[in-house]
Amino acid sequence: MLTRTIRATAATAILAASLLATAGCSQIAAMAQPIVERTPDAASSASAAGTDAAAFESILTQDGSVSLTADVADDLQVTIDVWAESPKRTQEWTTTGDKTFGYAINVADYRVAEKATLDQKRRVYLSQLSVTSTLSPAQTPGPVNFTTDPRTLVPSDAMSTDRGLLLNSFQGGLLVPESTISQLPDGTTGITLDFALTLSAEGSPNSDGSFSEQTIHQTLPIAIFAAQS
Repeated sequence: MLTRTIRATAATAILAASLLATAGCSQIAAMAQPIVERTPDAASSASAAGTDAAAFESILTQDGSVSLTADVADDLQVTIDVWAESPKRTQEWTTTGDKTFGYAINVADYRVAEKATLDQKRRVYLSQLSVTSTLSPAQTPGPVNFTTDPRTLVPSDAMSTDRGLLLNSFQGGLLVPESTISQLPDGTTGITLDFALTLSAEGSPNSDGSFSEQTIHQTLPIAIFAAQS
């Protein structure tokens, strides 16, 4: 079995689309590749902002980026790489102002070499992408709430079929450089994003009759701090 090497893939994804994920509003546009900066002082800033915010654990807040991975099948894995775009210093993510993040969705078949041709890999198609949010501590719905067909976010020549957007093509996966969280209610200490991916995965390479569909959920907690007066 090949040794798995989990790495951020956002910088290699070449399909770019932008979603402005505010309540009832979305916008699509091309954008350059993101630069992720580490924010090691997030924990100390959280303490200064208040005990509730400090207690809301978030790897994204600590590191500025995170990889969410899930198994689609044995040695077949989908990854959502998420990074803080603006402000890049995540301790500045307060209840007021816009807070922008980006993410990329990719898939890897670890039964074959990374540079294996597509006909040697188990194909995985993404037919629907949904991102919703919940606010803490109230546990009420947040402003991020949208569902989309990823084929509408990419150029017309992107590799796709009636099963959806092909994630493991030579063109790369899906890159969404900007999604924005706007003003949040006072007292909010965190927002948890829920990514839902509807996938069709091939049971064995070059076997059109072996596809099966599933929906994978990944959650991402993000700490929110009180606005400084």
